[in-house]
Amino acid sequence: MISPADIRCATAPVRPRQPRVAPHQPRVQPLTAPPALEPPWHVILLDDDFHTYEYVIEMLHAIFGHSRDLGRRMAEEVDTKGRVIVATVHKELAELRQQQIEEFGPDPKETNPLRQVSMKALIECSE
Repeated sequence: MISPADIRCATAPVRPRQPRVAPHQPRVQPLTAPPALEPPWHVILLDDDFHTYEYVIEMLHAIFGHSRDLGRRMAEEVDTKGRVIVATVHKELAELRQQQIEEFGPDPKETNPLRQVSMKALIECSE
């Protein structure tokens, strides 16, 4: 006769064998140099004879947030040297600032219709 203890042993759960898995190997990233940073760009304001110091100071304050004192010094430099660096920023912002200078509009004190133009600017790589 079969005893209840024999039945329990015969019907005891059988544990499945553990699957064979390769040990975890961390991925090795190739050794590469980080991407090079893009050099900064200068926004350069060019001189003309159509704009007053007040216009230049106001424009530099409106576009760049420069103080009146800094704006006056930049206006004097552009007047004497023909150009002045008004900002050094990344390329996309330099392009935007150049466009803003060229779209700022004419000096309201200029009465000659042929001289009612915006100032000109260019951008150059700082390196």
